[in-house]
Amino acid sequence: MDAAEVEFLAEKELVTIIPNFSLDKIYLIGGDLGPFNPGLPVEVPLWLAINLKQRQKCRLLPPEWMDEKLEKMRDHERKEETFTPMPSPYYMELTKLLLNHASDNIPKADEIRTLVKDMWDTRIAKLRVSADSFVRQQEAHAKLDNLTLMEINTSGTFLTQALNHMYKLRTNLQPLESTQSQDF
Repeated sequence: MDAAEVEFLAEKELVTIIPNFSLDKIYLIGGDLGPFNPGLPVEVPLWLAINLKQRQKCRLLPPEWMDEKLEKMRDHERKEETFTPMPSPYYMELTKLLLNHASDNIPKADEIRTLVKDMWDTRIAKLRVSADSFVRQQEAHAKLDNLTLMEINTSGTFLTQALNHMYKLRTNLQPLESTQSQDF
């Protein structure tokens, strides 16, 4: 899975919009959405919210975690050795998409971008340290809680390739058991 596929999955997350149009329902394969009344909040998938925003049919409301709580989450993430739970399994993708398409609807957008980037950098650094420790100790398996799909995706390819190379090196260094020396 690549980053675009993870972003595609994130677009299914529900966000709240304030429509400026009236419509009874939108009929979709995944279920009906609506009713849409001007000024009344309604939850829709992120992909639809972005589409409506681009057509100037709504105003997006930032998720409830996208405020001053982010600073506390970042500080908590920095203090803990393990990965802390994130406010959303797609926090990075949601932030990127919302700030790219609706930054005018999000108070303190630049500050939020910086805080989320700081959390991302901290978590990726922890992931690198964990992977390094895992490889150095020649472990067979590891358990990492509270990672998001994008974080796993970021390090997954590198880690599997590194483990594959280590396996090949280990098998080449071990003496072959099937060969026997013969004395003549």
